[in-house]
Amino acid sequence: MILNDRSSTLALLETRRSGRPREMVAPGPSDDELERILTIAARTPDHGKLFPWRFVTVAPDQRDSLAALLRDALVEHEPDATAQHFAKADQFARQAPTLIVLVSAPIPDHKIPLWEQQLSCGAAAMNLLIAAHALGYVGGWITGWATYSEPVRIAFCGPGERIAGFIFLGSPGAKLEERPRAPLATVARAWVPPSA
Repeated sequence: MILNDRSSTLALLETRRSGRPREMVAPGPSDDELERILTIAARTPDHGKLFPWRFVTVAPDQRDSLAALLRDALVEHEPDATAQHFAKADQFARQAPTLIVLVSAPIPDHKIPLWEQQLSCGAAAMNLLIAAHALGYVGGWITGWATYSEPVRIAFCGPGERIAGFIFLGSPGAKLEERPRAPLATVARAWVPPSA
C-alpha cells in the first residue's frame, strides 16, 4: 500500500497517514501553499457560520521563543522536571518545518451548542491535514501537556479559548508506516429502532 496516495481524492482518504513530527524534514509548505492549506482548512462544517477556531502560525524564527515558553511552562507543570524533560520540550518546539497551533474559539452562550462548535474545530484540523497531504506533505496533530498548560494557552489564546493541538507539517524524513485501524464491524452498525 502506498500511504498518502495522491492519485485521487478517494485514494488519499483511503491511505492518509500522519507522520511523526520529530521525523519531519524540509521542505515544508511554502507561504503560498500554507495559505492554501489554511483556506481549505477553513472550509469546514460550521453550524451558524461562527468560525469557532483560529490558526496561529509559528514562524521558523520564532521557534526559540516557543522553546523558552515551553521551558518556563514546564517548571510549573512538572516541578521535578529533569534535563531530559527540558530537552524534549526544546525538541518539540523546533521539530518539523511548519507549525500551526489550532485554537478552539467557541462563542459562549450561543444557540449553537458548545459541542457542535468544538466538533467544527476538529473538522478544521482534519481538513488542514488532508490539504497538506494532498499537496505532498505529511502532517501530525499533537497534544500533550503543553496543550493543557495555562501559560502556553495564554500565549496563544484569548479568553474562553483553548489549544486544540499543535499541527506540524513537513516532508517525511522516515518511511511512513501504517498503523492498526479499527475493523469496520466494531465501529459501524445498522440502527435498530427501539421496540414499543
